[in-house]
Amino acid sequence: MAKQDIMSHVDKTLQKYGLVVAFVVICTILSLRSPAFLSVANAINVLRQISINSILAIGVTYVILAGGIDLSLGSVVALTGVLAATFAHPDTYPLVIPLTAGLLGGVLIGVVNGLVITRFRVAPFIATLGMMTMARGAALIVSKGRPVSNLSASFNLIGNGSVLGIPVPILILAAVLLVSYFVLRRTTLGRYIYAVGGNEEAARASGISTHKIKIACYSVCAGLAGLAGIIQASRITTGQPNAGVSYELDAIAAVVIGGTSLSGGVGGVTGTLLGALLIGTLNNGLDLLNVPSYYQQVIKGLIIIGAVILDRERGTK
Repeated sequence: MAKQDIMSHVDKTLQKYGLVVAFVVICTILSLRSPAFLSVANAINVLRQISINSILAIGVTYVILAGGIDLSLGSVVALTGVLAATFAHPDTYPLVIPLTAGLLGGVLIGVVNGLVITRFRVAPFIATLGMMTMARGAALIVSKGRPVSNLSASFNLIGNGSVLGIPVPILILAAVLLVSYFVLRRTTLGRYIYAVGGNEEAARASGISTHKIKIACYSVCAGLAGLAGIIQASRITTGQPNAGVSYELDAIAAVVIGGTSLSGGVGGVTGTLLGALLIGTLNNGLDLLNVPSYYQQVIKGLIIIGAVILDRERGTK
């Protein structure tokens, strides 16, 4: 019995802190192989590199916690980036206009996704897959198939500026993380999201408007994709209609690696950030070691499969 108790305690500890241990081990190995890895400049570079994916991942965490999925994120990044860039030319509109265009465009797409899924009972996979194609086409229509360039200096500061040496995208990510943590852990909406993802029928029976909760989740998710689109356009100083390809896969990977269950109701944004950090750190370290990018894709795929297997094992137990 004592042995079983010890094994059970070890198993619970690994489930709770396994990702942190894995992250520390990877950092240790990479720092031994490449002295430049542990530098402050490289640490800031990693955080800046993962900022867009982390914001997308935090957004899709809401959706997955509620038992859904969103495959349209990459296309939403492209469309909202183009929308924001269209209104961000010098000496035309104040900065608030392109920001509003990008964010509002994302939120509206999320509302449409949520309504299609809840009102018309279309599977989230199919609904967001359709939106992925529609949003990409809309980005090409709005931009007329060409990058939208000549953006104002104030707009470009969002992706390239810094405050006290900290890049603005990192500060935006920190704000998104803190607000999302508070919403999911300290508000009624957060409790309802976990309830809907854990058992939708029980949540509905207890008086929770499951449809409204799902629409809210998809709206937050796409709204944050709009924010990521603004940062992306600002960072490359161009509204690129072909941007964001496969971004949704990296975001979902970060969520799954971070311990959020694909079945819904279990997980959180802190794990999501660790998952994004793990992916970003691994990519950065392999770049420093001059490992070809296609090997990195294989490694990332293995990590994702392993994370899903662990998620299934936890669900079975």
